[in-house]
Amino acid sequence: MNAAQAAAYLDRIGAASPASPTAAALRELHLRHLRAVPFENLSVHLGEEIVLTEERLLDKVVGACRGGFCYELNGAFGALLTALGFDVTLLAARVYGEEGRLGIPYDHLALRVRTVDGGDWLADVGFGALSHFPLAFREREEQVEPGGTFRIVPADPDAAGVRGAGAGAEGVDLDVVRDGRRQYRLEARPRALGDFVSGAWWHSTSPASHFMRSLVCSRLTEDGGRITLGGRTLTTTGPDGTREVVELDSDEEVLAVYRDRFGIAPGRVPTVRNPLGSG
Repeated sequence: MNAAQAAAYLDRIGAASPASPTAAALRELHLRHLRAVPFENLSVHLGEEIVLTEERLLDKVVGACRGGFCYELNGAFGALLTALGFDVTLLAARVYGEEGRLGIPYDHLALRVRTVDGGDWLADVGFGALSHFPLAFREREEQVEPGGTFRIVPADPDAAGVRGAGAGAEGVDLDVVRDGRRQYRLEARPRALGDFVSGAWWHSTSPASHFMRSLVCSRLTEDGGRITLGGRTLTTTGPDGTREVVELDSDEEVLAVYRDRFGIAPGRVPTVRNPLGSG
């Protein structure tokens, strides 16, 4: 990513270029990204190819003012952070689903980010709804922030047959826990963006993927709440957890919400490709 591309990305999220890659700068960039760039899977239902190269991610997130899911959002954000001088490592994760079962390999992409002031952070702008700020990667006690109460703990050795390890050790898998519920399992090994191609392909083609069975477009709001358009259902959640749900009747209303609340112009209303999860 060159200087002009980094400047355009910063403009996209409404952020100034940080003077130094510090923890405070990372927090600011993380929060602004969550507010500006929606988590969305519209490409899956619009028949758009998902290509995991830095150039194509920038074209989508910055050039087309779109969002994406984890591979795209964290892939693009990681490239921006690297261009700004942060030390970024891509990590693979498997998401906990029903009954505590882990998803496929390369199910999720997250970022480990080291800052010049000695910080070591888990940054994730691509999970949908998680922490508003990066989490301290080496901290094993509770981390309380606007998105909830989080812990990063050694992996449960009994979950899905994947071996855990001792607390605090390098090279071990870790579970990310939000409000007492395990969200995903991080693998310790550094990855490259191309490693996630199989996961992106599976999530955009497999009848078993929840991304194939539903439409979502969601972002953090300025007050710390969240706005989500799921098909024709618009849900506005306040920072106190109160929810307002509105059913949109017409295509025009749906397209207006995409445009006015998310800055997206899909051209047509996307429809779920595989609503029943069948082949």
